[in-house]
Order: sequence, then structure tokens, then C-alpha cells
Amino acid sequence: MIRLDPATANVAPPPTVPGWAIEAGGVPHDADAAFRAGAALASLDSLARAQPAWVGAWRQRLALKAAAASMRLAGRAEDEAALRDAWQLCPAGADPGPAGAIFGAWRQLALQPPAASADRLAKVAELLGLAWDDEALADLRTQIEDVAGSQRPAPFAAAAIAARVLAMRPDAELFAWWLADLVLAQSLRWPRPLPLLMAQAFGPAFRSEAGGKRIRPGEKGFERAVCVALVQAAAEACRLGAELSRRAEKLLAVAPKLRAKGAGDVIFMLLNEDAVSGSLTTKNLSRFAARRLFDRLQQLEAVRELSGRASFRLFGL
Repeated sequence: MIRLDPATANVAPPPTVPGWAIEAGGVPHDADAAFRAGAALASLDSLARAQPAWVGAWRQRLALKAAAASMRLAGRAEDEAALRDAWQLCPAGADPGPAGAIFGAWRQLALQPPAASADRLAKVAELLGLAWDDEALADLRTQIEDVAGSQRPAPFAAAAIAARVLAMRPDAELFAWWLADLVLAQSLRWPRPLPLLMAQAFGPAFRSEAGGKRIRPGEKGFERAVCVALVQAAAEACRLGAELSRRAEKLLAVAPKLRAKGAGDVIFMLLNEDAVSGSLTTKNLSRFAARRLFDRLQQLEAVRELSGRASFRLFGL
């Protein structure tokens, strides 16, 4: 029988963004957009700092959504399912391919503190398919430090770094969005960034009018658009948190019924990853035992199969 660590117990229900902040009524004035963004981020703040059992899966699911949106910007066609495959089918230490590498950049953002060392920036640029020399990276670090230390409100700091990156490198818009979320986290003093803005980059917040040209970093109205986008992003992140909280509660409730050796390790992975391979092997769990365990979890409706395949199945909350 699995004995659960009290630390894995769910905390209070995830917050929600106030309805009045989400309601759309045409293009808001700059001050109104900023006020709504502040309210939305205040709601998200407690969740960004909390450590519920499912926080790892939540962060990785946000990273997946950001990576899927990145594909359009990178001129690629992979959706969330294809990105999962690119990551899960790649042997440890092997090249996951361009799409998998971009997914890796967003996973890294969600997992690490919001620091901007030269080594980290170089690694992320490489994952995003960009070549930056040491001098350019040093200049980029200076730009990040300048914006982060400017005491601007967090949404405006995020908008500023995105605009500066695109001014330096017009081909680096994907990196600009990645750094916008990092600087947002620095400004809000979050322990780790949340992938928020990339998933909104092609949404209505960045359109001056229905069907109009997309507003890119640095263009007129970009700061207001970032504020509007953060309201939607925060609302979606809170809704995802509520959904995963319910699923995690069900998984933890059935855990005492699981007698397979190594089941506790699998539950930990399900709570901390977007997806777990159905053919997983650990020191306490054979591939055959893992298949039986996931079948049992499915019978108990405690996990979902995410791939839709009969072989090489992937499971998650």
C-alpha cells in the first residue's frame, strides 16, 4: 500500500481571475488595460508561488501550450500531440529535433528560476535555432538587467524586453516572447516563470481590429496588447490549475488502492510531468508492471491516455 506524504495534499482551490477583468468591451484604454492586467496577475500570483502536488504538471502543460503556439511563429505545423511525441520518443541525450528543442526551451523556462546568465541565454538561443555571439549575448544581458531594474510595472517590463530583443534581432521574435515571460517573473518576484504570453501572440489581444494585422513587439499599441493578453493568459492558467487540481485529487484518492511496487514513483511523475510513457521502467517497476499499473489507473479513471494510440501510450492528469 502507498503511504502518501502529507506534503502532496492539495492546498486551497486555485484562484480565479475576476469576471469584470476578463469581460471584453472593445479595445480598452491603456489605463484600463493595465488595471485589468494587475487584477489578473494578482489572482495568479498565489498560484505561481504555491506548491500544490500538481504544480509540476501545471507548469509543463503551460510550457506545452506555449511551444504549440511557437510552431506557428517558427513556420512549423506540430501541434501539442506531435510535440509530446517529439519529446517522449527521443532517447535520453539525443537530439529531439527542431520542434522538440523549442519545447525544451519552454520547459526550461517553467522549471528554472528567472535568472539570465550568459550560459543560459546561449543555451536557449541554441534551442530556438538562433546563433548569438558572446558580445551580442552580453549586450542582451545588459538589456535584461536594464529593463528588470527599471521599476516598471511587470507587464510593461515584459513588453519592453520583447521590443528591445526584436530591435536587436528582427529574426528573434520567439526569443523575445520567451524573455518577456522571464522578465515578467523577475518583476513579480515569482520563484519560477510561467509560460503565458506566447500562447496569446496570435490571439485577439494582439490584433488592432478583427482580422487586422498582428501587433508585434515594439509596434504601436503593443504595451496595451500585452496587458490585455495577460488577463486572458492568467484566466486560462487559473482554469487549467483548477482542472488539474480536480484530477490530481482523484489520483491521490485512489493511490492507497494501488499495491504495485513502484506505484508511488509513477504517481509522483504524473503529478510533475505533462505526460508519462505507458512503457516506463524504473528500478521498482518493469515495463509489464507499468502497463498493468496504467491500465488499473485508467479503470479507476485517475489518468487520461493522451496519445490515442494502442501502442506507445502516454498518460497524464
